[in-house]
Amino acid sequence: MATTVKRKLFKAGGWGIAKRLIKPIPIIGSLFAVGLAAYEIRKKGLIPGAVHVGLDVTPVVGTAKNVVEIFTGDWIPDKPTKTYKLTSATPSTPVQVTGNVSDPPDSSPQTPPVTQ
Repeated sequence: MATTVKRKLFKAGGWGIAKRLIKPIPIIGSLFAVGLAAYEIRKKGLIPGAVHVGLDVTPVVGTAKNVVEIFTGDWIPDKPTKTYKLTSATPSTPVQVTGNVSDPPDSSPQTPPVTQ
């Protein structure tokens, strides 16, 4: 195992730890999974996200899955993040920006300043 459990816990942060600890609790975990359904589906995609939420909501299966995922990580991977390539004012130096799939690049029209 390349990364240790302790390192994963430090890396995950408080919210990630809270989600992983609350989800295995049978009734509360199911309610929590339903509350996070839209987030998980957006993060994983329609079919994988629906399977993930369906497994989490099922009382015994979801509890077992979440207990195992505490130590092994997610069984159903997230969608890869898109990389947007933007060019700066000088065409010789491209700038790469990474972001979530759900965050499109800013497409608002840029108006030049008015000079008199």
